[in-house]
Amino acid sequence: MSLLPQEFIRRKRDRQTLDEKDIAAFVAGITDETITEGQIAAFAMAVFFNGLSRDETVALTLAMRDSGDVLAWPDIDRPVSDKHSTGGVGDNVSLMLAPILAACGVAVPMISGRGLGHTGGTLDKMESIPGYSVMPDNALFRRTVDEVGCAIIGQTGRLAPADKRFYGIRDVTATVESVPLITGSILSKKLAAGLGSLVLDVKCGNGAFMDDPKKAETLARSLVDVANAAGLSTSALITAMDQPLASAAGNAVEVRNAVDFLTGAHRDARLLDVTLALAAEMLLRSGRAASHGEAADLARDALDSGAATEKFQAMVTALGGPADFVEAMDRHLQKAAIVRDIAAPQAGTVLGIDTRGVGLAVVTLGGGRRRAADAVDHAVGLDELVGLGTVLQEGDAIARVHARTEDEAAEAEAAVIAAYRIGEGEAAINDAVMMRIAD
Repeated sequence: MSLLPQEFIRRKRDRQTLDEKDIAAFVAGITDETITEGQIAAFAMAVFFNGLSRDETVALTLAMRDSGDVLAWPDIDRPVSDKHSTGGVGDNVSLMLAPILAACGVAVPMISGRGLGHTGGTLDKMESIPGYSVMPDNALFRRTVDEVGCAIIGQTGRLAPADKRFYGIRDVTATVESVPLITGSILSKKLAAGLGSLVLDVKCGNGAFMDDPKKAETLARSLVDVANAAGLSTSALITAMDQPLASAAGNAVEVRNAVDFLTGAHRDARLLDVTLALAAEMLLRSGRAASHGEAADLARDALDSGAATEKFQAMVTALGGPADFVEAMDRHLQKAAIVRDIAAPQAGTVLGIDTRGVGLAVVTLGGGRRRAADAVDHAVGLDELVGLGTVLQEGDAIARVHARTEDEAAEAEAAVIAAYRIGEGEAAINDAVMMRIAD
């Protein structure tokens, strides 16, 4: 007997357990559009209020994985691994992490996304590099992963297409924040990428989608439990997003920050902590290292020796970017017409930062999207952002704005000043890496 969508929805509405075969049939209907938008929305709302068990979430995740292409890497003679971040401000970790892992002998087919709301997108950052293709054909993608060891690209239309339709409807029906649905959305794409292992970076703080530590832990545990139950070896780190991670937020400015990080010209301390912690976790999870100490040493050596920088340049070249990008990035990256400091309005210590507000300031400059169809201005953004605990005199720079027009610069300056709470006392600063969750 064929699935009756309304009966399927009713069962979840009434808190009954859904059958694996029925979940697969419902997801197939999402893909071929025999299930209507109204029915998808009703199911999403039923799950939002009543949840899914782990087994139901696994079944949903696997069905969405199987709704399109599932990649395999039979010719790769190294472990295949990836990382996923839930998003933040100044989070350019992927740009350094992929080449560090490649330099350590791990293949990283990193399928990334664009900016969402106040958070930056890895693909938007990579598109700051002239000629770099974030949507290569499968042959070039595979060749780059095989020959270089890493490739940062976007999701193809045939990778978990059910999730793409499902997420679009969740986005307009106030059901995005469901932990089981977030879990299925993230993991269906990662499982479709054919990975051998996965490490998750779950952000927590006022610049993250999960601002409460308990909620972040709940999401991290759901992701780890479901991924491992689905056959993908996975662990998670909960990392702090109560201030921008890098001292830059934007697109070209974050790429410049990443290249300086790789070459050693400048490394933000908290960004270094998170990047190396994720690298060590990936090396452990993939089996490339036998202990945390060995993994940490491998990652640090790959960074300090210049091997990771070489991998980054090789990836850029392989995917169409300039062959001299690392050594001549100032010539290749776009520059904004207006670049000037944002002055602290008073003396004191930086006691708090509205990190979401900083991210939204980048959006007002044009470095993010107000609507999905908006083009991104790669040149604009903020850099030289000072962190929590910084002691300032009145007039000291708290950031530097990169803008196209005076009006946009003034609006962003006001937003950044409003985002910084400066006063007397000591700032409460969370560790950059707050918790590890493993199976």
